[in-house]
Parts: sequence; C-alpha cells; structure tokens
Amino acid sequence: MKSFWSSPKLLGVLSVVLGVAIWGLISRNMNPLFLPSPLATWRSLGELVDDGTLWQAILFSSQRILAGWALGLVVGIPLGLLMGASRLVRTLLDPYIEFFRFVPPIAFVTLVIIWLGPGEASKIALIFYTTVFIVVLNMIAGVLSVNPLRLRAAAALGASKPWVMATVILPSTLPYMITGARVAMSNSFLTIVAAEMVAAQHGLGALIWLSRSYGRTEWVFIGIITLGLLGFLFDRILRWLTRRFLTRYGVSI
Repeated sequence: MKSFWSSPKLLGVLSVVLGVAIWGLISRNMNPLFLPSPLATWRSLGELVDDGTLWQAILFSSQRILAGWALGLVVGIPLGLLMGASRLVRTLLDPYIEFFRFVPPIAFVTLVIIWLGPGEASKIALIFYTTVFIVVLNMIAGVLSVNPLRLRAAAALGASKPWVMATVILPSTLPYMITGARVAMSNSFLTIVAAEMVAAQHGLGALIWLSRSYGRTEWVFIGIITLGLLGFLFDRILRWLTRRFLTRYGVSI
C-alpha cells in the first residue's frame, strides 16, 4: 500500500477516475443540455471518431498550432538574443514589445482576416503573434541573467562577439528558451480556439462552436478534453526532447 501512494502515475490515474466519478454523480441530477454524463459524452466521442470529424479537427488544429508556434520560435529566439545583447536594439524595440504583448490575439482576428483572408495564413499568424512576444521576453531575461564574469573571461581570452554569443550566451539562455517555448505553446491553444470559432470550418475550436448550433453540449466537452490531452501530449514531447538533447547544458524540466 505504501508503494501505491508513492507512485505519482497511479495517484494521477486515481485522481482522474475520481474526477470522472464526481462528474457522473453530478450529471445524474442535471439537464443533459447543461451537463451531459460521462457515458453520453463517451458515446458522442464514438460518433465523432467513426465519421472522422474528431480526427480532422485534431489534424487541422495541430497543424495550425505547430506552424505558428514554430514560426514564433524562429523569429522570437534570435530577436530576443539580439535585444538582450544590445542595449540600443532593446531601447528601440522595447516600446513595441511592451505595447503589443498586452493586446490579446483575439483583438486582431478581424484585421487578420481582412489582411490575410479566412484561410490558414490568418490562424497561423495569430498563433505566431501569441508566441513571439513570450519567447522574446524570456530570451531577453535569459541574456540579462548571464554572469558578467563569464562574458569578461571570454572577452579576455580573445573571443569575438559572435563567438561569445554562440558559446556563452546561447547555452546560458537555454532554460529560458525552453520555458518560453512551453508557455507559448499553452497560449497557442488558447488562441487557436478563439481563431477557429470566428473563422474556420474545421478544427477543435470550430467543433466546439458548431456544437451550439446542434445543441450538442457533449461535443463541447469532447473538444475541451481533446484540447487538454493534445496540449499534454505536445508538452510531454517537448519535455522528452529537452531531456534527450539539452540535459548536458543544464536544462532540466
């Protein structure tokens, strides 16, 4: 019994089972339109899986999230390094970073659709927007946290600025980079739901929005649960890649 309570995985499974049981008990005295039971939700899940609707929604949302998130990393990481290393660049760009990071992506939905159309580019652009500022801020914090003694030591040994950036600053900022990437990933899920609700035919956000037209509250639960599981999977993959390739640099998550 002692080994059971010391197992995080078993405790996690027990917690989920208890949560589903409580959900089932509460739903017994509720209108299904307000709170469908776990069994009704499971049956609806089978319907969405059998006709391919759920798999299609997962595929569209995943592609949009990964594309926008990756683009945000590609732009945010070098921009954050540059801003952190150069006081001039940081002074010039800081007002824009500080302004736009407080404007939620959903506020730009209408403009993005006007500029890029209702296709995939608009959704990817919104994911990019929600990703890049988080990554930039974390990279700036990482660069500014580098021990000045290490920078002086590298300069004293004759290392050039690009070499210092590649061998001292970049490895030191890896924990901040991974943290920024993980936080940006979670925000990407928030953004994709809003974007798909407004301008998408397919995707988990579109599925949740469509459910209101058919009065299928269980579809809403399926969409929410799928988003949570998909986010959990993506985060676990990112953590595995970090442990596999970046542990040697002192990154641990």
